[in-house]
Order: sequence, then structure tokens, then C-alpha cells
Amino acid sequence: MPRRRLQLSLTLAAALTLGGGLVTTAVLTVAVNRLEIDNTSLAFEQGTNVRVAALRQGMDEAVEVLNVTNQLFTTVQPVTRAQFHDFTTPLLLRNPFVKAFNFHRAVEDSERAAFEAELQRVRPGTVLREMQGGRLVPAPRRAHYNVVDYLEPMLGNEPAFGLNVGENGEVARALARAHAGGRAAATGLLRLAQDPAGKPSFEVVMPVYRPDGRLLGDTAAIVEVPSLARSTLARAGLLDDRSILLKLYIGAQTAPAALVYANHDAVDAASPELPPLRWLARPGTHALERFVAAGQTWTVEASATPKPYLADHLASTLLLAGGALSTLLLAAFVQAAGQRARKVQELVRERTADLKLTNQRLIDDVLARKRTEKALQESEQRFRQLVAMSSDWYWEQDEQLRFVAVTGHFAEKSGVSVGRILGKTRDEFVAGLADSDAGREHLDAIAAREPFKNLEYRALDDEGEERWYCVSGQPMFDEAGRFTGYRGTGSDITARKITEQRVHHVAQHDVLTGLPNRSLLQDRLGQAVAYATRSGHPVWVMLIDLDRFKFVNDSMGHKAGDVLLMTVAARLRSSLRDTDTVARLSGDEFVVILSQHEDQPLSADIVQRVMDSVAQPVMLGPKEFFVTCSIGVAAYPSDGTPADSLIEHADIAMYRAKKLGRNNFQFYTPAMNEESLERVRIESALRNALERNEFVLHYQPQVDLQTGRIVGMEALIRWKHPELGMVPPSRFVGVAEDTGLIVPIGAWVMRTACAQNKAWQDAGLGHLRVAVNLSARQFSATELLPSIEQVLADTGLEPSCLELELTESLFMSDVTPAVDLLHRMKSLGVKLSIDDFGTGYSSFSYLSRFPIDVLKIDRSFVNDITIDANDAAIVASIIALAHNLRLSVIAEGVETAEQLDYLRHQGCDEMQGYYFSRPLPAHEFEQLLRQRGGLTALEDEPDTPQVAVA
Repeated sequence: MPRRRLQLSLTLAAALTLGGGLVTTAVLTVAVNRLEIDNTSLAFEQGTNVRVAALRQGMDEAVEVLNVTNQLFTTVQPVTRAQFHDFTTPLLLRNPFVKAFNFHRAVEDSERAAFEAELQRVRPGTVLREMQGGRLVPAPRRAHYNVVDYLEPMLGNEPAFGLNVGENGEVARALARAHAGGRAAATGLLRLAQDPAGKPSFEVVMPVYRPDGRLLGDTAAIVEVPSLARSTLARAGLLDDRSILLKLYIGAQTAPAALVYANHDAVDAASPELPPLRWLARPGTHALERFVAAGQTWTVEASATPKPYLADHLASTLLLAGGALSTLLLAAFVQAAGQRARKVQELVRERTADLKLTNQRLIDDVLARKRTEKALQESEQRFRQLVAMSSDWYWEQDEQLRFVAVTGHFAEKSGVSVGRILGKTRDEFVAGLADSDAGREHLDAIAAREPFKNLEYRALDDEGEERWYCVSGQPMFDEAGRFTGYRGTGSDITARKITEQRVHHVAQHDVLTGLPNRSLLQDRLGQAVAYATRSGHPVWVMLIDLDRFKFVNDSMGHKAGDVLLMTVAARLRSSLRDTDTVARLSGDEFVVILSQHEDQPLSADIVQRVMDSVAQPVMLGPKEFFVTCSIGVAAYPSDGTPADSLIEHADIAMYRAKKLGRNNFQFYTPAMNEESLERVRIESALRNALERNEFVLHYQPQVDLQTGRIVGMEALIRWKHPELGMVPPSRFVGVAEDTGLIVPIGAWVMRTACAQNKAWQDAGLGHLRVAVNLSARQFSATELLPSIEQVLADTGLEPSCLELELTESLFMSDVTPAVDLLHRMKSLGVKLSIDDFGTGYSSFSYLSRFPIDVLKIDRSFVNDITIDANDAAIVASIIALAHNLRLSVIAEGVETAEQLDYLRHQGCDEMQGYYFSRPLPAHEFEQLLRQRGGLTALEDEPDTPQVAVA
């Protein structure tokens, strides 16, 4: 009998030795660790102060460089460009952090023309400019200017030459501080005209006065902060020092937007080791220092570079390791001495316990044998009872696999009489057992005399009904190892199988229509393609989409929509062969798979028959509906249609049918895929076009037919793509509508057009009206009214100078909320017009309710007014109707003198079209305004109207 292992316990002497040694070691380690931390903190504080002082000195040097430059203008009057160049060149060489030296000259508006001429002699083409929205634009007329006159070096800084910095808020505030204090002042971070997205920079300015005390201008130095910081730290020998991380912020805050320099790239990115003793270390050292240079506050954030623990804590770590090791060795020695005394006593107790244990086991063996015999008897009794009460039965077979016994109320549970199976084997009772994989595996297991489990098979009961059974069995052998048969259990699983079949059907069929769903459709399509490959007969896939299903859902409710879907599903099944597959893909989309057979060739008549069956009237409640469908057909095999893309290509063809007016069918061609890919390509490029400033606006003049003068313009968007060139709106506006991108694009158009109109008005080019189209997406957006108000407030444009063009289809579907929205838009003071009037669903009752100012006659009526009496009558009626409702009328698409003459005689108010001008870029339209272009007035009554320049 094995001896019980001695329990190892720590003696009192060893425990005291271990505890005392560990406590002493811990106290000494903590003390040494504190000294190390204090030394590290002191070194960090000193290093931080040195770096802050170096940066402060660098800032002061930048200010001193400007003071030196300013002295030139104080001592020399006047200073020439050559003198400025000669004086600043050595300063630029000695101070590489200075990007440029400027002299900003104070210029009155009366001096502007002469001053611009002087600038153009230095650099041809130079005019006064300003930074607006991140772009350089010609400076509008102002009373005073503060212009970059002298600029060194000119190379690389050309965009800043002639720049009016007086409107720059940062420069203006710094110059005001410099005037008040009589010393140099620094700006915040600036976006430079010559480098709008470059390195962080600021400007130091100092005023220059004439001898009579009047302001002549100011001198300025453009300083690149990263270059200044690096050169300053390099002179102090600190640039390559990796011990402290520095971040320099402009201002008193440490916001990310104010960060102008950081030396992170000089630090090894590898993470320091984290030893088990990291709890002894204090969190990383960190400091914030601020100083003021040239009136600007600068913030320096310093933090110690993470280092391996042992780098600063080697002494405490060695002390801890040595003390712990010494303590453990001493405690082990004390423990071993005490353990030897206890071992002798333990051996005596162990021998005594072994003798008692042996005696008790003899008694337990006798009792266990008696309990085992009783348990076997009870187990046999329980088995018989469980078999009688459960849904299973017990069976036995002899060595020839014939049934010799069946118990457990077999006949009642299985529906098969016992006499029907006794003396037979299972394969005699179950027909076709060897035809299935599971049956063959079962027969192989029987032949190998192996157990089997959960064999499922079908058989007919005594009533002739099909039932399912599940059996499991174990082989039996005698004492000599000879096979004597099988025994096992069986059960009726018919109910479970029926449930599984129902679940399988639900998983592969649409709940509403009972048609195969997407999962079963893919399986049927695979079978059809395999058949086509073997037989060489084609397969057609039709994708069917109902044309007016959304209208039924919206007007009658979803219950009516469900009735319509079930009706269409039944009509599709009845119009096709039993061998064809009809499936519901999603919503109101159905898919049909047609396979050609020897006696049933496929033809377009089949597709037409399907369309005719769907188009029959449907009674939904008390109303009769006519619902048509659009069908796309993809054939296999066919060029450009792989088997796994049939549904996708049928979908492309279906959308082509929709585009051609619905209620028709189209066969897929590779050209349709190119059109689809073109849409995807346009959509992908369109998502980045706004961020990349690829859109431009062209303006088409609107001319008053009485005076011949330009009174407004329509803003028309163009897309200037770097690879596709100038993309017309017809290629991308529809895509923008579908994707929702039309909302931000339309907002950009409105803001840009209003800002441009305001700029032209400020330039004295007339009180013009600009017309902007509103899309359906914009009209339904909740933020439309606030966005219009914001644009008018930001641009300063009078509301009456903005005209919003709306199409009839925007508000004809739900008139009441549309009327309310139009009145709220009108309350802003803007003009409202209906575009393409007469081509939609015009209603006089609606027109009388809308607060409209202008009707625009569609070009489709104007084209033929001189040759088609009907179009001429329609145009005359629209003009008379508008005037009776006190509305103005604009005719679009006027291209001939005859059209213009007819419109004038009918009293049309305004026109736009190629007869007067095509849509023009902003600079060409401005030139037209400056030339005072217009039509000859109505009073002249010329035979052939001419464009005149007043």
C-alpha cells in the first residue's frame, strides 16, 4: 500500500525569517526607488526649462530680425525695392526659418489704379487680390488697402505679391496691437496665399510711419514655426536629444488644431519593457510651460520619453532581487531543519493509518458485492418498466439477422403487427434499404459485426401509410466470442419527419405567395444551367418588376399590396409550364427560369404572354387597378452572360426596360452592362467631386424683352472632371438624385451662386436676380429653410435677388404640405418660379394656391411656335394665364429671331436661350455685364432682332 505523501507546511521559525527578510527588503527597495524617481524628475525639470528657454530665445530672435528690417524704413526714406532686396537677402540666409520678408503698403482706393500699374511693372498681370474661401480672388473696391508691395524672396512666394492683407483678421489684430504698443506683434496661425496647405506659419508685423507721423505701412516677416523650433533646438544641441518629447502650441490652449511643432519623429516607437515591478514606478513626468513673444502666447508641452524600467531603477531592482533571494535561502535552511524532526513522527502515524485502512477495505468489499447484486436486479426491473412506458421498443435478431423477439408494445407504437416481422431480416421488411447511402453504411456495419446508431428508414404500416422509424443496435457474442445476433431499440419518428419537411418547405418558399424564395431559386438555377450544359438547349432568366406597386401600397395600404402580389404570383404560375420555376426575389420583383425542351422552343411570345397575364385588371376592394410590369431577360449560353451572373444581367435589362418607359421587356446585351458600369463609375467619382472642388457654375442671362437689358441669370452646374473632362449635367444629375448626393451639391450651387451675385452687385454691375434649381431631394429635406436663411445671411445677398426654380412634380403628389412649405419659403423674401411649365401635371386650382412669382415656358413649346399653331396657341395661353394671375413669364430655349418676335408680340416678359447667349463661365458672364450687353429694345421693332452692346 503506498504511503501517504507528507504534508509540507512552513514552520514558525521559517515563517518569521521569511516575513522579516521580505519586509526589510521591501522598505529598503521603496526608499531607494523614491530617490531614483526624484533624480529623474529633477533631470526632466531642468531639461524642460532649457528647451523652453531655447524656444523663447528663438521667438525673440524672429522678432529682433523684424526690428532690424523695420529700422531700414526708419533710417532710409524712401526705401527702394533694390535696397529692400539687398538688405533682406543676408537676413534670409542667416535665418532659414523666415519664409519671406514683406513690406505692406497702405493704399487708398483713389491710388489703386496707379498702384496696380506699379505692381504690374514688377510682375505683369498682378492686380490687388484677397483670400476668400481658401482661394485668391480679385479684391473688391474698398476705402483702404494694406497690400504686399515689397516681397523677398519673390521666388516661391509669387501668389502673395499684391495681396491685400488688411481684410485678414489675424493680421489686422496683430497690427492693431503693434500700433498700440509701438513694438512688433505676432499673428496666430495663417493660411498663406503661396502655401495654403503648407507648414504652420505666423507673421510678425511692425508699423512704419512717414516723417509727418502718418502710417506708411508695416514690415512683416513670415516665420515657419517647425523650422524655427528645429533651428533653435539645434543651436542649443537639443534637436537630437531623445530624452524629452516636446509639443509647441500657439496660444494658451493645447488643442490639436493649435499644435505647430512636435519632435515625436525623433523618438523610438518601440514600447518600453514593463517589468513586474512597475508598481514601484511613478506615472510619466509631464509639464506645461507658457511664454509670450511679440504679444502672442506660446504653450510648450513636455513629457519624458518612456524608457525601460531598469534604465532609471537599476539600484532598487538589484536591491529587491538580492534581498528576496537571500531571504528565501535563509528561510529554506530554517525550514529544512524543522522538517527533519517532523518526518519521523509522520512515518509512525502513516504506518498505523495504513493498517486501519486495509481492515476497513475488506469490510467495504463485502458490502459492495451485496449492493451490486441488488442494483443489477433493480436495473433489470427498471429497464423492463421503461421499455413498456416509453415510445421505444426492444428487439433481438439471431445470428442470421432474423427477428426473434420484439417487446414494448411494438404493434401499438409502430402500426406493424409483430407476426409481420418475426422470422424476417430488416432488408426484407424495408424495401430499397440498399439504395441509400445510410442504408449501405448500415449493411456494411452489420457485415462487419459493428454497432450502429440512429438508422432512419421509411416503411408502410399495416394500413398502407408511410411511416418513419429510427433504430439502434449492438452485436451480441457468447463466451467463446462467437457472433449470436443483434439486439437494440427502435422508435416511430414520423411526427418529427413531417415537422422537418414543413420547416424545410418554409425555409425555401416565400411565406406570402408560396413561391420559391432566393435560396431555392439559386438551387433551381444551378440545375437549369447544368441541364443546358448537358443538352445544349438555352435557358432564359426573366426578372419581372411591377410598375405601379408602390402606388398601390401608398394609396390602398399594405394589405392591398399583399393581395396584388398573391394575384400576380398565381397569374405567373398559370401562364407558364409546370417545369418552369417562378420565384419571388424581393418586394415586387419576381424571377422566372425557362428551360427549352425538344418540343417546346423558347420565344419572345412567352415573355409577351407573361406581360399580358400580369396586365389584366385586378379588383382591390371597390377599385379596379391595372398594373403593368417591366421584364429583363438574360439567356444562357450567350456572349457576356456567365451562369453566375444571369440574375444580375436580367436585372440590368429590366432597368433598361424601365428607362424606356415601362410596360415592355428587354433582352440583356453587353452594351447594357457598359451603361451600368458607367453609372457606377460616375457615382464613385461623384462622391469625391465636391471635396475636390471639381464643380463649376455657368450662368445663362435672362433678358427683359421690353428694355432688352439683362435682369438676371440662371445658375447651371457643370462638372470639370480631371479625367472625363467637362461632364454635362445629363450624365450625373440623375445619379446624384438617386444616391442623395444632390442635397450637398445643390447646397453648394445655391451658396456659390448667391456669393457670385453679391460680388457682381458690389462691383456695380447691376441689381441682378439669380435663379437656382431645387431638386426633389432638396425640396423634401427638413433643413431646406434653415439652409436658405443661412446662405442669405452668410453671403449678404438680398432675398429678392434669389429665385428658386421648382418643377411641378415636386409638390403635385401631396399638395397641402407643399403649399405650406412654399408659403414659408416665400416669407423669407425669395422669388419662386415653376420650371418647365406645361409639361407636367398642371392644375389651375393648384396654381392659384401656390405663392409663385414666375412661370417658365418649357423649351419644347418654344421650339415650334413659329411653325406649329398648337404650340403657338399653348404659349399664348400660358402668357395670358400668368398675367391674369399677376405672374411674370420667362421663355426658355429661344434660339431664333422669329421666336423672339412672336414672344414679344404676345407680351412675354423675359427670355433666355442661345439666341442671346449660351451659359457662360463666371468670368465671361462678368465681361458681358461690363460691356452692358443686351437686346435691342421693343420700341425699335426691328425686322430681325439683334444683340446690342450699350
